[in-house]
Amino acid sequence: MSTSDADETGPDLVLDCRDLRCPMPVIELAKHVGDVEVGATVAVLAHDPAARVDIPAWCRMRGHEALGEAVGPDGVPAHRVRRLH
Repeated sequence: MSTSDADETGPDLVLDCRDLRCPMPVIELAKHVGDVEVGATVAVLAHDPAARVDIPAWCRMRGHEALGEAVGPDGVPAHRVRRLH
C-alpha cells in the first residue's frame, strides 16, 4: 500500500484522542498500532498541539512511518502513521 492508497481509502484504524492531553495520544497509538496489519495506517485524532511533534518523534524511535497531518472529522487534526513492523 502506498501513501496515496492510504489517502484514498482512509486509515485502517482511527484513534479518537481529541480530549486527551500529552502524552496520552502517543500512549494510545503505542497501545493500538499492533491492532492493524503491517503496512496498514492509523489516524490519531488529537487537539493537543504536542501531538504534532510527539507522534512523528515516536514513529522515528519505534520504526514506523509518520505520514503527516491531515484534517479529520470536524476539522480535528488527524496524525497519520503507517505500521512498518
